[in-house]
Amino acid sequence: MALGGWIVLIVFALLVGAAGIGMALQSRLREGHKTSQTVDHVRLVVSILVTITALVLSLLLSEVKTSYDTFDARLRAFAGDLSNLDIHLREYGAEAKPIRAILREYIAAAIADSWPDEPAPPGDYPKFAKPGGVERRQIAAILIRMDSEIHRLEPPDGFHQRLAQSLTAQVDATLAARRQLIQTAHNTVSWPLMVAMCGWLAVVFGVFGLLAPRNAVVHLTIVICAFCVASAILLITDYDSPLGGLVHVSSDSMRDALSELDEP
Repeated sequence: MALGGWIVLIVFALLVGAAGIGMALQSRLREGHKTSQTVDHVRLVVSILVTITALVLSLLLSEVKTSYDTFDARLRAFAGDLSNLDIHLREYGAEAKPIRAILREYIAAAIADSWPDEPAPPGDYPKFAKPGGVERRQIAAILIRMDSEIHRLEPPDGFHQRLAQSLTAQVDATLAARRQLIQTAHNTVSWPLMVAMCGWLAVVFGVFGLLAPRNAVVHLTIVICAFCVASAILLITDYDSPLGGLVHVSSDSMRDALSELDEP
């Protein structure tokens, strides 16, 4: 089972278990603890905790969604840089054909390594047993090798000289775009804050069970609410890993760049 599935099960079990503990304690409370003033006070305190938890949950979801969208936008820009690089290599002529082969090797290897659950591109390129995403050094070495080959070009005339200078600038921009991708791909969620928030939610559900009447409707409502909260936390963890999980960045932009490169 994937990490996201375990997280949903753990959070769901935690919340339902907390509500069950609250219901178990309900029958053991003395009558003096069940007065309307006591219940109103507990509801007021819990409403404050619910508000704080909702704010933290919304902030976490907003933060990871922004990071996810940023990664998606930078990935599309990176794929565009690779396509532009191929266009100028085509313009350079036959001398740049080996460099285009290196570029194709990089794109295919990056797709296969970053999206291992999708069909791998055809061709000869490095393949790895475990996915490494955008940070794998062996794949980065292919891009650096291409950069070295571009700098070794010997332009025969002014046109090719200007084109070689443009290629040098473009490959530098591509390397910088890849560094930005790596920075954006890092996890942004504070796990201590996540654990604390789950603890707050457990307290809230415990109070729900403590104050709620015992009937099937209440039990079903608590289970549904626990499942919805666990699903929201699943979304946070998925958005925090843009290349993995149920919600992940599409490989279409990189595959489009590869298909354009394969065109005759």
